[in-house]
Amino acid sequence: MDVTFSLGLQDISAIMPELAMISVGLLLLMLDLVVKRKEIIAIIGVAGALVALYGTVSVYGMSESQTVFADMFLLDKYSCFFKIIFYLNVIFTICISFKYMAIEKAAFGEYYALLLFATAGMMIMASAADLMILYLGLELMALSTYILAGLLRKQARSNEAAVKYFFLGAFSSAFLLYGIALTYGMTGTTNITDIATSLFTLGIHDSPVMYLGVIFMIVAFGFKVALVPFHMWAPDVYEGAPTSITAFMSVGPKAAGFAVLGRVLFEAFGSMQPQWSAVLVPLAILTMVVGSVIALAQSNIKRMLAYSSIAHAGYMLLGIIAGTPEGLTSTINYLMIYTFMNIGAFTIVIMLRREGFQGENIEDYMGLAKSHPMASALMLIFMFSLTGIPPTAGFIGKFYVFMEAINAGYTYLAIIAALFSVVSAFFYLRIVVYMYMKEPQNEIVLTTSGPAGIVLAITCLAVLIIGIFPSILLSLANFSILG
Repeated sequence: MDVTFSLGLQDISAIMPELAMISVGLLLLMLDLVVKRKEIIAIIGVAGALVALYGTVSVYGMSESQTVFADMFLLDKYSCFFKIIFYLNVIFTICISFKYMAIEKAAFGEYYALLLFATAGMMIMASAADLMILYLGLELMALSTYILAGLLRKQARSNEAAVKYFFLGAFSSAFLLYGIALTYGMTGTTNITDIATSLFTLGIHDSPVMYLGVIFMIVAFGFKVALVPFHMWAPDVYEGAPTSITAFMSVGPKAAGFAVLGRVLFEAFGSMQPQWSAVLVPLAILTMVVGSVIALAQSNIKRMLAYSSIAHAGYMLLGIIAGTPEGLTSTINYLMIYTFMNIGAFTIVIMLRREGFQGENIEDYMGLAKSHPMASALMLIFMFSLTGIPPTAGFIGKFYVFMEAINAGYTYLAIIAALFSVVSAFFYLRIVVYMYMKEPQNEIVLTTSGPAGIVLAITCLAVLIIGIFPSILLSLANFSILG
């Protein structure tokens, strides 16, 4: 087959944000050789992300989607919305890392470069219009996060986290490639739009081989978003990785996974919606049940947030299962809300870390309200939001995915989700009880910094404002899906 391809200015301009992230990451690697103060490298990293953010926001309101690189890369409102989540995630992560990485004695310059590389991979995933480009973006993200998870080289648990993440991640990549191979074998293409056309023209949407290909891809994406039973890596990796990286991984890869899950299932396999919904329903139930129940038994707050993150993936999946544009809108709305409330919670966890004290056990929060009332009040807001208590943004996120599930005829799923939201109140509000109703066992000293304070202010305000005025974010989500 004769394929001609010429690289033009339009192609380059479409990927300028991704090029900016990768270029700044490479610059940071070189600066690390000559710059002694790692804070300077971090500031340049934030500046690079802000420049890329400006580039994405400037095209967010475009009237039509733009495909470049021989229809392999897609720039549209959907991808721009997810890229904004990725920018917020990496900027917040860098800001909360300033002092934390110094305390961990791991203030390496490559840390910030790897954050930018991982984010660039997520951005490529969100804009992928071809399954092979999707795979390239996924591997760029995955390889960077494998290294970041094991950055605390002197800690056995960090090494263990990196090894587990790497092997299970490689296993999931094999599933994705096998799913892509089956799809290509049946349709003769890896282009997402052309796959949908082939399914219609060839009439193979009922083929067992296509069904198997979709299942393999769901398994691969299920690993990235930590759906049960593909969640085995999450608790150990969340606990062993640096806490700032745990915060980063709890939002970025999850959002990227849902970005490609929505793109591939809705656009490539839209005609197979009954089949893939039937696969996702039991996964959603298992994810909500296992995540919520096992979180009850956790005494380490990072492991607790890991299992709660698994449960939240189950809630987000309801919008995908609904199989409607409105359902997908509710999922991406939830993802943006989850970014703010989860990063905010992890910022408080990081502030408890100091020399010789991990601050990761739930008992470490006993009496926090007496010595640090502002920090405890912020943690209370984030815990209320993660639980889904009004008038916080978490309530809005859950309300809309539950309603879309009901509108699509999955009332029983919404009931199950609501029941396990009540279960989640126990492990979230237990932290509130420890902070406000227990006496402190030891003196609590918080490690504060200006950038971390800015992150807390932004995330707290976002959680409250979205909770009171939900139409602000929901209109953006609607615009990203429905135009």
